Amino acid sequence: QVQLQESGPGLVKPSQTLSLTCTVSSGSITTTNYAWYWIRQPPGKGLEWMGVIAYDGSTHYSPSLKSRTAISRDTSKNQFSLYLSSVTPEDTAVYYCGSFYLPSYGYWSWGQGTQVTVSS
Repeated sequence: QVQLQESGPGLVKPSQTLSLTCTVSSGSITTTNYAWYWIRQPPGKGLEWMGVIAYDGSTHYSPSLKSRTAISRDTSKNQFSLYLSSVTPEDTAVYYCGSFYLPSYGYWSWGQGTQVTVSS
C-alpha cells in the first residue's frame, strides 16, 4: 500500500504562492498507469479536485483553478508538488495528496492532509 505525506508551510500570506510537497513511500511516482493528485477541503465545504500528474509527467488541472495551479515532480526524491499562486483567504483548506490507478480509476490512496491558512 502506497503511503503519502504532505508537507509545507501552514500559513501563507495573501497574494503569495502556496507550495506543498507530497512524499511517496512504498511505491514509485513513475509506476506505469498511476496518477498522483491534489485535492482540498475548505472549512465547512466539500472536497475540491485541484489537479493530477500522471506517471509519465503529464498534468491535468481543474478548470476553475487552472490559471493559478501547477503540479510538478521530482522523480529522484519520489515527490510531487503543488503550487497555487495569488492565494486569498478562500484558499484556506486542508490539502491532501493521493494516488489512483488510471485504467480503472481505482485503488485510491491519500495522505493525512495538511492545514494551510491564508492570512496576513
